[in-house]
Amino acid sequence: MTKRLLLLVAVLYVLVPAAAQAHPLGNFTINRFARVEVAGHRLYVRYVVDMAEIPTLQQVRIRIGGLRVRVDGHPARLRVIRTALAHPRGAAGLHTTRFQAILAGPRVDKNVHVVIMDDNYADRIGWKEIVVGAQTRSTSDELRAYPKDLLRSPLDVTHVTATLAPTRDAPPTLLTGRALAAPDRIADSRFASLIGRGHLSALVVLASLALAVFWGAAHALSPGHGKTIVTAYLVGSRGTPAHAALLGLITTATHTFGVFALGGVTLALSQWIVPDRLYPWIDLAAGLLVVGVGASVLLARARHARAHRNDHRHRHHHDEHHHDRRSLLAVGISGGLLPCPSALVVLLAAITLHRVAFGMLLVVAFSAGLALAITAVGLVAVAAKRTLARFDGAGRAAALLPAVSAVVIVVAGIAMTARALPKVSL
Repeated sequence: MTKRLLLLVAVLYVLVPAAAQAHPLGNFTINRFARVEVAGHRLYVRYVVDMAEIPTLQQVRIRIGGLRVRVDGHPARLRVIRTALAHPRGAAGLHTTRFQAILAGPRVDKNVHVVIMDDNYADRIGWKEIVVGAQTRSTSDELRAYPKDLLRSPLDVTHVTATLAPTRDAPPTLLTGRALAAPDRIADSRFASLIGRGHLSALVVLASLALAVFWGAAHALSPGHGKTIVTAYLVGSRGTPAHAALLGLITTATHTFGVFALGGVTLALSQWIVPDRLYPWIDLAAGLLVVGVGASVLLARARHARAHRNDHRHRHHHDEHHHDRRSLLAVGISGGLLPCPSALVVLLAAITLHRVAFGMLLVVAFSAGLALAITAVGLVAVAAKRTLARFDGAGRAAALLPAVSAVVIVVAGIAMTARALPKVSL
């Protein structure tokens, strides 16, 4: 019995951590960096804004007025002495924005207590970093190289205090040349690069679609994307290979529609709706949907147990069949509800490059790859359940599967909801 329970736990537990991971939204970010230093007897601030592809496409304005410095408790007046603006190409050939400014502050003749606060773009997601001192290392190399392991949990430093004194350092300068190249902010940049290929021969298009399917599958196998829910649902229900394939089809349709819808919102309603503000709401909706599915499945299992005791099997089987179809639809929708930012970038780049049909095909292929991976996970879950049934001669472990899987779905949905709630804003 111990081995059977271990197999049951392995099937349902191994994918649970994936439900608690978030999407990297690098293409939506507005990232800020400030370096505060003293050169000679003057306080300086080097300020950098790195806008990703989407805010650049939306022509978001540069703002530096939210940067404030206090010296020994008094507000310091910052004077812009030099600026530089560049638009290096980023994912899918779309332009990004890199703004630099050197600001001069008050004279420093002794040790002073300095407070730095940066409230620019407080309502936008992105990397937020402040360092003090000319030689202090920047984690992001001043927004030129974001650490891959921090893309999902970017630095969020907007308030720093320090003590500064006069130095013999030279005043800061602006970066130029190759130092202004767009940094890699996302994990799926190689998929996004497909839309920018030169000559689109039939062979190039077919190879690009095959690569899009591959990157979609690779993306789906990263943390998240409903693998926990799919596994738990198929293991705990009368899941078959056909159900796994249907889940993949529903996921493809939902994800493709979501990308096209969000693309329309980005282009048509950008003055009123910021796309990155929609993602937490979509994540919240997916979490609540999963909680609803889990709770519904749990109630259905309870009704099944009561009906079994009362011997109303035929009518209950008919009702359960309709319930399973609704739950299957909801699970598939939850797996594809959150559009991949890279797929959105590909669609927007396709519109910019006048390659709309090619871009739509790439998005569909990417969604199909995502669905193939989800289907494969579902098939593994179905096979694992059948293996468990062969080991479980008395059927005890199998009897626990419906209830345990429903609990796992509810827990995963609660985790998704809890992660989304702090990010939701009106």
